[in-house]
Amino acid sequence: VVVTHEAIVNRLDWMRETYGIRPADRILQKTPASFDVSVWEFFLPLVGGAAVVLARPGGHREPDYLAALAADTGVTTAHFVPSMLAAFTAAAEQDEAIRAGLRGVRRVFCSGEALPAAAVDRFAALWPHIELHNLYGPTEAAVDVTHHRAEPGAGVVPIGRPVWNTRLHVLDAALRPAPVGVPGELYLAGVQLARGYLNRPGLTASRFVGDPYGPAGSRMYRTGDLVRRRADGSVEYLGRTDD
Repeated sequence: VVVTHEAIVNRLDWMRETYGIRPADRILQKTPASFDVSVWEFFLPLVGGAAVVLARPGGHREPDYLAALAADTGVTTAHFVPSMLAAFTAAAEQDEAIRAGLRGVRRVFCSGEALPAAAVDRFAALWPHIELHNLYGPTEAAVDVTHHRAEPGAGVVPIGRPVWNTRLHVLDAALRPAPVGVPGELYLAGVQLARGYLNRPGLTASRFVGDPYGPAGSRMYRTGDLVRRRADGSVEYLGRTDD
């Protein structure tokens, strides 16, 4: 996937300003570099003047190690795929040292999978002081394009609202906007769209299509994700269109 510097910079600048990343922050880098989440773990600290805390290879699978590292280095910001968040929470429910390791953490981000409401509730029961944020997005749109602060007891966790300079279209099969509450396919538009797939013009043409709702010549990315827009304007993930 050919992603531009402009796309990544938009993503990083949005996150820095939205979550107030400052020089006092310590951001945990634990995602293997072959996964797109690692991009912001590496570069967000640098654009915000913060510090990067590098976990050892494979350390992302070890709750006791991560908790000790967070405590020893003063980590304030971390990311978990929801399934790993659930595993980390389960380990912490049985181990006070793991629970204590996150006392200095201020914010945790989740992405890569749907975030279950039960995982939010269990996490908040152990660490009520930590903000938990649900992010969504494909590599084809610079990692993340929506955000939502997850609160315990709120039920289904939406993927939320768009990041800076990004538009979300919920469309039917004829590319008409789906009414509020009606499922449709999610299309993305804006500066974070990739140029396409390297040396795969056919695949690029099938996924990056003309945007009838944007400026002349603009494109949108067909995600293949089934969503619906809620009455409050946020977007809720329902599944895949090919399921």
